[in-house]
Amino acid sequence: MTYRTPRPPTGLPNGNSLLDDTNRRLLRALRDDPRASAAELARQVGMSAPAVRERLHRLEQAGVIRGYRVEIDPAALGLPVAAWVRIQPGPGQLPKIADLAARTPEVSECHRISGEDCFLLKVHVAAVDALAAVLDQFLLYGQTTSSFIVSTPVAPRTPGRS
Repeated sequence: MTYRTPRPPTGLPNGNSLLDDTNRRLLRALRDDPRASAAELARQVGMSAPAVRERLHRLEQAGVIRGYRVEIDPAALGLPVAAWVRIQPGPGQLPKIADLAARTPEVSECHRISGEDCFLLKVHVAAVDALAAVLDQFLLYGQTTSSFIVSTPVAPRTPGRS
């Protein structure tokens, strides 16, 4: 069996990798302050603001930057309890679980996973006992296993080297 090392996408006018050192510095700066202006990012990477905007556009077009978002604390919305829920679907129930997860407002994430379970959901509720109502909906289609999130020592972040 042979393994290929993934190559970074090309896309700069000179044919170089889209993930050259400058763009990596730009992505780190943007990760550290997603609200930074093009002028501020330009100062940090030593380029002009129009050049930074062009690089950001190319990174967006290539799918390296997938979007910009606002993070809202679920506790501020009255949902301080979070849990990971694994689901082992019954026969033929995969599409129903994915559809239900998409329609359930308490579900903030839904991942198709390998192993005994097929789905991993992140669920936010107002109180521990409120989780039962959410789980009951999914129990129609399979078996659930829940783990409450007690703390988050490493916040969600972009993987890779800094």
